Amino acid sequence: MEIFTPLTAETIEKLRAGDTVLLSGVIYTARDAAHARMAEALRNKKEPPMDYAGQVVFYAGPCPAPPGKPVGSIGPTTAGRMDAYAPALIAAGLKAMIGKGERSRAVTDAIKAHKGIYFAAVGGVAALLAKCVRSSQRVAYDDLGTEAIHKLTVEKFPLIVATDCTGESVYL
Repeated sequence: MEIFTPLTAETIEKLRAGDTVLLSGVIYTARDAAHARMAEALRNKKEPPMDYAGQVVFYAGPCPAPPGKPVGSIGPTTAGRMDAYAPALIAAGLKAMIGKGERSRAVTDAIKAHKGIYFAAVGGVAALLAKCVRSSQRVAYDDLGTEAIHKLTVEKFPLIVATDCTGESVYL
């Protein structure tokens, strides 16, 4: 099934753990350092780097783009590294995350409470995932290099629903 961003409650509520989807639209990349800054901005009531409402964050840092391509290889990083920050971002409106590996109870509880979703991307196929990226633009934290927040436009980006909005998980 192909789904589109920004994600709506109606779309999220139809998906179940284990479903496969093709995601199209705008997503944002962010890894550990960017998450720490986003969480700090929330705590200090500062302007976030993007409007979280309905958005998707991909736990990835794209490799430098080869000539004529928007990004180089781009694969998921371990989602658990963002677990300390994810509940606050979900409460602020973030609807979906993409990574690899299972999530903490606190993240699962936040997903359930705010009708979010966690997708798994297959690790080890970063060069193939890059073929789904149509454009890339740095939007925040330039000093972090490849770990800066990038706004990507993706087309038919292959994902697995790892944790659905009811808290069911493929990892349990």
